[in-house]
Amino acid sequence: MSLSNDIARILMEMLENDGTTEIQRNELAQTLGCVPSQINYVISSRFTPEQGYIVESRRGGGGYIKITRIKLDRPSLIMHTVNHIGEAIDLATCRANILNLHHSGAVNTQCTKLLLAATGENSLKALPSPVRDRVRASIIKQMLITIDSGKDD
Repeated sequence: MSLSNDIARILMEMLENDGTTEIQRNELAQTLGCVPSQINYVISSRFTPEQGYIVESRRGGGGYIKITRIKLDRPSLIMHTVNHIGEAIDLATCRANILNLHHSGAVNTQCTKLLLAATGENSLKALPSPVRDRVRASIIKQMLITIDSGKDD
C-alpha cells in the first residue's frame, strides 16, 4: 500500500466517529515518517468539496487542519452539487461529484451508472473538445434536478 493510501486511510478512520477531525500536519507527518507536503497532497486530492469534505486550515505555531465530512439530506446534497458545478465541469471532477452522491446514498447504483455514462467521454466524443465540459455540466445538472424532483427514488 502506498504512503498516500496510508495517510488517507488514517484520516478516514479519524473521521469515522463524528465526521470531523483536526490534525497538526507536522505531527502527523513526523508520526508517519513523511514530509508535511505529503499530508497536504493527500488532503488536497482526496478530501475535496466534490468528494464531500470541507477543509479548513490555520497556520502558525498552533496551526491545524480541520476536515469535516459534509452531511446534508438527499435533496440538499443534490442541490448543493448542482449549484457547485457552474458552467463547465471536467470529467474527473464530474466523476468525483457523482461518486460522492452515490457514496452518501443520494443516488442509487443505477442512477450512478446512468450519470457516469451520460457524462462520460464516450457520450461526448462527437463534440469538439472546447465545448465538452460545458455540455457535461449541463447534462449532469439537468439529470440531478430531474432526479431530485422525483419522489420515488
